[in-house]
Amino acid sequence: MGLFDRLRGDDNPRVAFIGVDGVPYSLLSEHEDRFPNFAAIAEEGTASEISSIVPPESSACWPSLTTGVNPGETGVYGFQDREVGTYDTYVPMGREVQADRVWDRVQDEGLKATVMNVPVTFPPQRNVQRMVSGFLSPDLEKAAYPDDVRDYLEGLDYRIDVNPKLGHEEDKAAFIEDAHETVDARFEAFKHYIEEDDWDLFFGVFMTTDRVNHFLFKDYERDGQYREEFFEFYEKVDDYIGRLREALPEDVTLIVASDHGFTSLDYEVHFNEWLREEGWLSFGTDEPEELGDISDETRAYSFIPGRFYLNLEGREPRGSVPEDEYDDVRDELKADLEALEGPDGKKVVDRVVEKEAAFRGDHDDIAPDLVAIPNNGFDLKSGFKADSEIFTTGPRNGMHSFDDTSLYIDDPDASIGDADLFDIAPTILELLEVEYSRSELDGASLI
Repeated sequence: MGLFDRLRGDDNPRVAFIGVDGVPYSLLSEHEDRFPNFAAIAEEGTASEISSIVPPESSACWPSLTTGVNPGETGVYGFQDREVGTYDTYVPMGREVQADRVWDRVQDEGLKATVMNVPVTFPPQRNVQRMVSGFLSPDLEKAAYPDDVRDYLEGLDYRIDVNPKLGHEEDKAAFIEDAHETVDARFEAFKHYIEEDDWDLFFGVFMTTDRVNHFLFKDYERDGQYREEFFEFYEKVDDYIGRLREALPEDVTLIVASDHGFTSLDYEVHFNEWLREEGWLSFGTDEPEELGDISDETRAYSFIPGRFYLNLEGREPRGSVPEDEYDDVRDELKADLEALEGPDGKKVVDRVVEKEAAFRGDHDDIAPDLVAIPNNGFDLKSGFKADSEIFTTGPRNGMHSFDDTSLYIDDPDASIGDADLFDIAPTILELLEVEYSRSELDGASLI
């Protein structure tokens, strides 16, 4: 029995959320013999595949998962966003998330939250009892609050993230070793604060799963060189989930979820080069490096993953598409995207989502006009370097997917059904008996 158990004398409900970034439900559900702890949650509670969001990119997904609202409300659409009325771009950080996080609502009710390694939370908030920012944090020293958290984590050799450059090597041994060391320290930190902190909501994320998937997923799906090493890593993750579950007091509900699914990658598709070759985009310089280098003859440009913007008059500084032609031009671009085939003759795009179908809120002024959801095997890239190839291959062999997202709830009364990422935040609030207005959120409680 830890200090956490001894401190508690009330009957208030509590929730522990453990994120497993990018883990597909099919991986876990189709290999229950290798992942018995996930299987036990599914058998004793509830588990299912859910949908991610548009676009299924971690920088957009985690703000939506932790707020229960779409990017039009969070203000974060991906790893790179653009400033309103300019061609300037920026990398969204925690302060760019404009909607209330689930732990903000918890703290506002006088409850306590411990938040660890959630992507897009840098710099760490001071209104929670503990926070260690995750992906996009520059280093542990600046990511941990309060200072004693940093001191403890340094003793564990805790890392914000695995070193992805190691995954670019043909020999993946060093990358795999680094992934194990990273997830080992993350588990030790989670277990320590789960047992020792007095919290109502514990919210922690394993992101190393996403990294392993990017470099080893095709080995798993297509019986490659590192298939067994892939399984061994996930068996460790499964063991850690089981040990964290055992460490929880009986009155805590455990939720385990991913932010998107994963599938094998065959081709990277460089859409700004495709737009250039198809006459949609032109550069005003021979060596373009950024969005600001496009010319006033450009009709459309792209950001990852599969976000397309028309160069609209009155919105973009050098807009070339008249407002009264917006619908026609967008329809034309949508049709071109839907018709695009890869080198293998397969359609690149599964469907194209229009802006108004995916985004609603006070921050939809920087929303993409179209978002392409790819077919499996085509990873949608952008970049502003001219004269590159449209279809390339690289060191990554796994890519995000919209479907096959995982959700496990250690509660047999939960009903997942046709759930999506937006339903997780209201489910946590419902379990904690924190009041919220249903109209505020895009999701609904699954309890």
